Amino acid sequence: MKPPEGSTVIGRSVTIRGELSGKEDLYMDGVVQGTISLPESRLTVGPNARVMADLDAHDVVIYGLVEGNIRASGRIELRESAVVKGNIVAERLSIEENASIKGKVELSEAAAPSSPVHHPVADLPGDATTAPPLS
Repeated sequence: MKPPEGSTVIGRSVTIRGELSGKEDLYMDGVVQGTISLPESRLTVGPNARVMADLDAHDVVIYGLVEGNIRASGRIELRESAVVKGNIVAERLSIEENASIKGKVELSEAAAPSSPVHHPVADLPGDATTAPPLS
C-alpha cells in the first residue's frame, strides 16, 4: 500500500511510545503506544500497524490493528483488514466487509469540536429578558 502524497510516514520498523501530535497528515505503519493527536489532519493506520493508543484526528482511515478509543471530527473509515478494539466517536463512519470492531460507536455532530449551536430564542424580536428560559 502506498501512503497518500504529502503525508508524513512512519515506517513499519518504527516503534513510538508516548504522545504523538501534529498539524499535517500522517501515514503510520509501525507500532505506537500512547496517544496520537492530529485534530486538523488525516491519520492513516497502515496494514502492518499495531496501535495501542487513543486517537484524535479530523479523519481516520484504518487498515491495521487499533486498540484504543478513536475520536474524529470528520470521518472514520475501517477498511477490510481493520481490527478495532475500542470506542468510536465521529460524524461519519464507513465499515468495509470483513473489518472488525469491538466497542461502542457514537455517530453525531457532537464529535465536531465546538460547532455553533443554534438557539431559536436568540432570533426572537425584542429584549432578551422577555424570552422564555431555555430548557
